[in-house]
Amino acid sequence: MTGQLFEFVPPERFVVGTVGEPGERTFFLQARGNGRVTSVVLEKGQVRLLAERIDELLSEASRRFGADVSGSAPVDHGPLETPIEEEFRVGAIGLGWDSDTELVVVEMIELSDDEEIEPDSEDLDRLRVQIAPAVAKAFATRARSVVAAGRPPCPWCGGPLDAGGHLCPRSNGYRRRQDEDEDIV
Repeated sequence: MTGQLFEFVPPERFVVGTVGEPGERTFFLQARGNGRVTSVVLEKGQVRLLAERIDELLSEASRRFGADVSGSAPVDHGPLETPIEEEFRVGAIGLGWDSDTELVVVEMIELSDDEEIEPDSEDLDRLRVQIAPAVAKAFATRARSVVAAGRPPCPWCGGPLDAGGHLCPRSNGYRRRQDEDEDIV
């Protein structure tokens, strides 16, 4: 069975956002265009890496192809569009530069439960968008702020800190809270 391709060239809106409280959040990426909205689920780490890689891609496109990536677009701070209906969970992300159109190409590929299906298989659903460099920069800015809006990191081990603290590996099993001022040796 051939997977479905959700393609937006360019999308009217392309954003990442979350549903839920920090520590319990689900990350969604949404693309809107031609009267339809497509929502896919990602992991927090995928969102963080996508923002980093977009920045790297734009720098490389400027260096290698002389692409003008200096423009800016306003960062979309609006909420996700509702109702949110998950099309699929993302297993792999492709990112590229189309030198003919000077657009960033972002492709999200469905996570498969079947170990025999490769990520490049046509049996998996895909979300593909092509966006201008300024839109890509604005997307990356929002993605970084969405990731940073979660639980603060433990100052000792870097793990996520809940309101009541956490069992920090650097404290030999004792519960640490963010407001503790003592140093750990």
